[in-house]
Amino acid sequence: MERIESVKNQKVKQWKKLHTKKEREATGTYLIEGLHLVEEALKTKEIIRDLIISTEVSLPSHWNVDDLSVKLVTKEVMKTISDTEAPQGVAAICEMKPSASSDNWERILLIDSIQDPGNLGTIIRTADAAGVDGIVLGDGTVDHYNSKVIRSSQGSIFHLPIIKGNLSDWIDNLKSKDIPVYGTSLQNGVDYRNVSPQKKYSLLIGNEGNGVHTELLEKTSKNLFIPIYGGAESLNVAIATGILLYHLHE
Repeated sequence: MERIESVKNQKVKQWKKLHTKKEREATGTYLIEGLHLVEEALKTKEIIRDLIISTEVSLPSHWNVDDLSVKLVTKEVMKTISDTEAPQGVAAICEMKPSASSDNWERILLIDSIQDPGNLGTIIRTADAAGVDGIVLGDGTVDHYNSKVIRSSQGSIFHLPIIKGNLSDWIDNLKSKDIPVYGTSLQNGVDYRNVSPQKKYSLLIGNEGNGVHTELLEKTSKNLFIPIYGGAESLNVAIATGILLYHLHE
């Protein structure tokens, strides 16, 4: 167990840089923090490069960390690398998963330009709960290793394959496999309840303000909308995604 007391330590400086996408991509690693997220990561222990523990924290007795690289740090060091207001005193440096094979995916979520980290994290968590096989992130979507995305996912980022891809190509490929692609749009859309639940499907969701790009909507099998009964202008994209995924799942 290595003890680190200075915020000027080289490892501490590097850990702090992981709050930037550039450093995450350069190193193939990302930082997580908090008891719940670290516990979820421990279920796939091989992704953890370093476990970082504050000297003021006692780990849960059921955690087995004997074979991990453990760094014991001061409260000041933990505060330096954290981006939360009240750090829980536990963090980890994790390795990014290699790109997962998508050959056997039958329930797919396609994401077009979702920019809010909280929304993306909640969508990942919802897709995990709804039994989605994998998620494809299109251009303009926030990095799924962003710390706010990870926290909002509540650990689902460790359970569900997530890859980046060209959504236009994905739509063509899915349709060639007879997997319908349902877009989300009020224009030229149908009430989602007109579509029956099914074993194979893909759902395309879009940007919080602008929706799905028009050129993608023109390629879908069908576009769906959710009726609004009250005075709200629209539904939050994560809520809408949850409604549609649970409806489509057979």
